Amino acid sequence: MNLFENTTTEFKREYAPDINKAVVAFANTDGGTIYVGVADDGGVAGIADIDGTILKISNSIRDSIKPDVTLFVDYQQEFIDDKAIIKVIVQRGKSCPYYLAGKGIRPEGVYVRQGASKVPATETSILRMIKETDGEKYEDVRSLNQELTFVETEKEFRAYNVSFGISQQKTLGLMNTDGIYTNLGLLFSDQCIHSVKLAVFEGAEKAMFKDRREFIGSLPKQLNDVFDFIDRYNRNRSEMEGLRRIDKRDYPVEAVREALLNALIHRDYSFSDSTLISIFDDRIEFVSIGGLARGITFNDIMLGVSVARNRNLANVFYRLTLVEAYGTGVPKIMRNYADYAAKPQIEVSDNAFKITLPNINEISEKVELSKNGRAVVAVLSNNERAVTAELSDDERTVMAELSGNERADVTMLSDNERAVMALFADSDSVARKDIEKVLSVSQTMAVRVLKGLVDKGKIRAIGGGKNTRYVPK
Repeated sequence: MNLFENTTTEFKREYAPDINKAVVAFANTDGGTIYVGVADDGGVAGIADIDGTILKISNSIRDSIKPDVTLFVDYQQEFIDDKAIIKVIVQRGKSCPYYLAGKGIRPEGVYVRQGASKVPATETSILRMIKETDGEKYEDVRSLNQELTFVETEKEFRAYNVSFGISQQKTLGLMNTDGIYTNLGLLFSDQCIHSVKLAVFEGAEKAMFKDRREFIGSLPKQLNDVFDFIDRYNRNRSEMEGLRRIDKRDYPVEAVREALLNALIHRDYSFSDSTLISIFDDRIEFVSIGGLARGITFNDIMLGVSVARNRNLANVFYRLTLVEAYGTGVPKIMRNYADYAAKPQIEVSDNAFKITLPNINEISEKVELSKNGRAVVAVLSNNERAVTAELSDDERTVMAELSGNERADVTMLSDNERAVMALFADSDSVARKDIEKVLSVSQTMAVRVLKGLVDKGKIRAIGGGKNTRYVPK
């Protein structure tokens, strides 16, 4: 026999399970032929039981290699030097990468042909083969992790009385027709690699954290956990209309729900970065990775037009009745703010999508405070108005409670002195450290401001040393 092992030829003296590695390597590269009954040096040993050996090989290939490669494998009997051998002819498959079922889509399970050897494929080449076969659509691509569990997702499906068997997983796209999990399956698995990061800030700037969390697990679990967390900060405030008490949440619950669903359903999961949610005193920001889907504009989404980047993902949420129809989310959010002056803001960049929900109660309080401030100015003299124009809304409210003479006295004070006097509206006494904090000044400046008020007869000191406090005189 004049053959020798090369890129498309391999010898096996007899059947052994590692023949599957050679089949995987040929199917992932350019195909090839395995001669069973031929030694590594090319010497013909022959096979005594041709039919039995072919049956062993075919069963092993069918049971041990995924996806199903049997359509690309043929078996032929041939005689060399009057000895029977088996030719296992393998074509390049259509569903690369093929891999050993017990090893998974990892280098230890995926082999390629390199010269006369079969070698583990690199992660880069595995990803390239997946993209060439499955396309660029993330949710349809085979998951690199095939050891997936669905404990939380199964609970969610049961809660909505929806079946979650193998047939349903294939229909929904969590698993392909070969029984291999897709990236959509990964998103709904307990092993989901994507997360939501949420931060709560003090005030209206990203200066001081009050709380921060990262939510992991399947997308249904993240959806529930994040919504429950946000709900803790969605306060219920009350207003009186006549004899009736009207309760109003800081954020319309339906708007929060739709903004969160939008962030999870329409983000680009080919990026590994987390979905970001930031809660401030006056707003919530939802930032998802990936700009608008191809073929859609900002004006389109405002009109309710929707092109789903993750169509199968959206369909699963639709089956769970979490989504009513494509393109309804943004219009719903806007309708929830129809009766308020402050409106949600949507910002789009090439790689990010941001929805900002304003705090209804916070905005209403600011408007009411502004009205109070204008009422104060209306009763002041011209000189008093000139001074009051420089005051904050809180300071104007304090001014409204003073008599005419008291207002005249206040207008003679410096800005810092007026700010200190305004503190007595909420406190019977103040300390030097209170002044330092409120005015953001040094200890020396705080002492100077307090001394000025003492000299003007506005306040007096009680106690002594570190325990000194100041009260109105």
